[in-house]
Amino acid sequence: MKITEMAVVRSTTVIVLLILILVTGTVSYNDLPRENYPEIVIPLIIVTTIYDGVAPTDIETLVTIPIERKLTGIAGVDEIASFSAESISSITIEFTPDVDIDTAMQKVRDKVDQAKPDLPPDAEDPAISEINFSEFPIMFLSLTGDVGLPILNQLAENLEDDLEAIKGVLEVDIIGGIEREIQIIVDPDLAREYGISMIDLVQLAQVENVNTPAGSMELGEAKYLIRVPGEFSSPEEIENLVVKANDDGIVYMRDIAVIRDDFKDVATKSRLDGIEAVTLTVTKRSGENIIHVADEVRALCEVAQQNMLGGVNIQVTMDESQDIREMVAELENSILSGLILVLIVIFLFLGFSNAIFVAMAIPISMLMTFVALSVTGTSMNMVVLFSLILALGMLVDNGIVVVENIFRHVQSGMPKVEAAKQGAAEVAWPIFASTLTTIAAFSPMFFWPGIWGEFMKYLPLTLTFALSA
Repeated sequence: MKITEMAVVRSTTVIVLLILILVTGTVSYNDLPRENYPEIVIPLIIVTTIYDGVAPTDIETLVTIPIERKLTGIAGVDEIASFSAESISSITIEFTPDVDIDTAMQKVRDKVDQAKPDLPPDAEDPAISEINFSEFPIMFLSLTGDVGLPILNQLAENLEDDLEAIKGVLEVDIIGGIEREIQIIVDPDLAREYGISMIDLVQLAQVENVNTPAGSMELGEAKYLIRVPGEFSSPEEIENLVVKANDDGIVYMRDIAVIRDDFKDVATKSRLDGIEAVTLTVTKRSGENIIHVADEVRALCEVAQQNMLGGVNIQVTMDESQDIREMVAELENSILSGLILVLIVIFLFLGFSNAIFVAMAIPISMLMTFVALSVTGTSMNMVVLFSLILALGMLVDNGIVVVENIFRHVQSGMPKVEAAKQGAAEVAWPIFASTLTTIAAFSPMFFWPGIWGEFMKYLPLTLTFALSA
């Protein structure tokens, strides 16, 4: 076989290629994004509609069925499932995997818009969302202390701004905090007595609580923008609002309402070891390295902890990158263990130098696989790591056959160069066919339909790269 003869004759070229593979493979390995699961687009869209105070049967009749009738006409839909409960309607539309998710979202929006005239006027507008694995949080950070929830919430908001400034972070959400709210408690009897409606009070509060631009003014060479501040900064300003003025007198907001500086109703709660806490959820950007993002988040938390109020602690309560670190460590351990075991076994039968040649198949093939994964934009995830560990046992087989055949010719008295040429050429085609049969055994997984097919396609892809290398 020509390629084996060229490899023997032009050994310098082979050594240069090995060095090139070593460098590019190492760089690719370090740059590969680490993730827990493969980034796959699930063609699953959920339409949620809120209709407060309505029984499940009425929700199904008034909301769910009218929307379903419009959605059934969308092309590429695999299944539509609905769930009607008290005050809420949820419809799940599953598309076939070949459908573009953005196109599917637009089709669903159009159909929902067509269904809106058939919905009750009191129902909220339907909310349309898609399921995306990459938008699940990768870390939870909990703030605890004896300073009270309002202070913890303020500290969490400050930390949220710093976390969102990290390059690989997509968004940060706060769970368990409480927000300040100025409440206007209107006495309905007094409002009715003065002839003031609730709509008038709402409109008054909205109109008065704004900053108004007033144009610009030029003074010499300078030009100034004029703004009339109108946003409320204290409850006293709301109390002094003029609600109604006529010949009988002036009615202020304080005359018909009580203004309270309070907090919004608690929507979420967070506890750590039975203690009230405020939790931040960190979501990374698609395609970013989860380990690098987690390291930057932890470094920022360490700096923030040093500047935090006394008694306030920042604790990482969930970190998905730990699973990835462990799997990568297992892969590295498996490669090293495989090298050692191969060296020992082949040394016992073929000698030390032959053992070195065979053992080289493992790291070289792995490095070439990392380059291929990097070029194709594949991340280092659970399925890829499992495939690489699976490939370890298959990589040395062909190397043993080649080296043993060459070793046999050398023992028969043939010069080493000729033994290498002839020994490799004799088994080249059988090895080529053997590798193809192994790849062919996994190739049907490329055509596995559905979401699981998209999820598992990385297994045959990785094995193909590793065995071909």
